[in-house]
Amino acid sequence: MAGFFRPGKSNRTSIEFLLADFINDRDSNSLLEPFYDKKLDLLANSQWGEEGPLERVVRSNNDLKEILKYPGIYRNSICIIEPAKHVGVNPYGNEVKASINIAYLSQYIADCDSILIPLWEAGPLNNELLIELIKNCIMCFVEGGYPTLKDCKSFDDTSIKLEDLQEVAEEIILSRDSNSSPAIFICLGHQLAAQAHIEIIKRATDDCLSFLINSEDSNYYLDNLRKKCTEIILVGESLCVYRNEKIVAKGWNDSCFAVALNHKPEVGKVDLKKYSHSGLHPSDEFSNLLMCHELSHEHELGVVEKFITYEKNLHIEMFHSDVVNQEAILFANWAFGELHKAVYPIRKKILISDLSWILNLPTSVEIVCSTRINGEVCTEVAATCINYLDFQTQKIRKSFTFQFHPELLEDLSIFYNNMPDFQTLKDDDGIRLLSRVMYQTLIN
Repeated sequence: MAGFFRPGKSNRTSIEFLLADFINDRDSNSLLEPFYDKKLDLLANSQWGEEGPLERVVRSNNDLKEILKYPGIYRNSICIIEPAKHVGVNPYGNEVKASINIAYLSQYIADCDSILIPLWEAGPLNNELLIELIKNCIMCFVEGGYPTLKDCKSFDDTSIKLEDLQEVAEEIILSRDSNSSPAIFICLGHQLAAQAHIEIIKRATDDCLSFLINSEDSNYYLDNLRKKCTEIILVGESLCVYRNEKIVAKGWNDSCFAVALNHKPEVGKVDLKKYSHSGLHPSDEFSNLLMCHELSHEHELGVVEKFITYEKNLHIEMFHSDVVNQEAILFANWAFGELHKAVYPIRKKILISDLSWILNLPTSVEIVCSTRINGEVCTEVAATCINYLDFQTQKIRKSFTFQFHPELLEDLSIFYNNMPDFQTLKDDDGIRLLSRVMYQTLIN
């Protein structure tokens, strides 16, 4: 039965209401606070697969089929995909299973239950069933993990290969339609999403060129699509990624193009600032990509940027050694925008072809913030916003990716036997940011 305050009656309206009440401001008292206090003991000491709020775990295709029989449950729950058993080891030597924090926070703050999908344990599942569940839940989280995208062998002790995880990330990104739930990718999930953008763009340009070769029509719009695809491929193949003025990746076929090793690991509290860049870069294409990013960014000041502007002096928890490259995201933003503009005039023709899947592409992906320590930039791409412009209504749908862990507090501990009180959560920058993003993506 979904819900805690009212078992079986928690729904989208009540979840949105409780999230809004939580983020109202840091200091005001909530009339519901006594109810939250009663919840603390009941939430403690539960692990995945045991009891509420962590009782629902999908480990097989049969589990997927079974839970899809109960829309009243999954439509009022979040889905959490675990690519690895834990996200790393904290300073106390404990494995950090961050999915527990996501589930506890969702239940404690918003009376929202969770469904865990531990792909590291279950292995590859039927993607059609998996996406059906993800699209129809309240929200999907793709959590972090200790393996690295730079080495597929780092996934050898899990039941799923890197290429299978990559396919899941691509399918989630492409499934974001007018009726689907938003997705939030965290840490390793953030990196999987970045790599997915590049693979999706490669596939889209290849499929478009094949479509054009086999098309019997010839007009300006088709010629323009061909030209744009060729240009995207040329830039993708030639764009270099630099770190500390040294090349770390040459073109989009380099395994480190989207994700590379950070110059130093980030563990602990860092400052969160808006993304900015001087424009100085060794690659000739970079300035054009940066200007394109600034143009798309100016169309709307997003929820993360507003949060940084209004709350100021934000500190969040980092827990990673790999980093998403700004060149890859700036390239993906430009390429998605160019494809959208080229496809728009011929969208009806594409809709009735085998190429129709490209109508589900994002229209932009923005870098929304960076991290700094003592004023020095550590991670340029600390978070991104994936935008989808609806062809018919012109409304924008969003999903988000975070390199940092907004669900972790300063001690990087998990909540199952150490659930913080209501005021501690309400005063934490990461928890507030996560709650605000959840609320805004749901109401929009």
